[in-house]
Amino acid sequence: MLRVFVSKKLYLIVLLCTTLVGCAGAPKGFLKPTEGYLEKRQLQMRQYDTKDEEKIIMAVAGVLQDLSFTLDDSETKLGLVIASKKADAKNAGQIAGAMLLDVMCAFGGTYSNISSTVDSVQHIKASVIAKPSLEGNRTVVRVTFQRVIWNASNQINRVESINDPEVYQKFYENLSKAIFLEAHSV
Repeated sequence: MLRVFVSKKLYLIVLLCTTLVGCAGAPKGFLKPTEGYLEKRQLQMRQYDTKDEEKIIMAVAGVLQDLSFTLDDSETKLGLVIASKKADAKNAGQIAGAMLLDVMCAFGGTYSNISSTVDSVQHIKASVIAKPSLEGNRTVVRVTFQRVIWNASNQINRVESINDPEVYQKFYENLSKAIFLEAHSV
């Protein structure tokens, strides 16, 4: 009898919790795009006058390798390429500032090794998607670049998207050339 009472009580509690959670709505502005979303999207996307996604993916892979990326994953049928590279993240101004703060802390009596928090290395990841346009006669390519920056103590300093227009412009200039050469069998 006690077991039935406990199971009914547990059932009611679970039902009540589920009902309360189910009634909670999405936060206001949940699906509203962030400020600058359209500009960022225009920066990341280009359309090419071909329906041959496989040639586009092959050109994307070649361009990324030319830019010193290592291909991590590729699925031609899905139009996906993921690549990464390791690069130096040291900044002379950041190093000089940290050294100055270290010296000031040493003379101030409290020593803290601030120079171990300066940027050291970064891992850059490129993700590329190629898919048919809505009209079906072109291919849309979208690339995004992100980076994880590690400090001298081998800890993550920050993770961020790269939004520098020059990075995207260089990628798409090289991709346009590669697609042109691929189309003309050069």
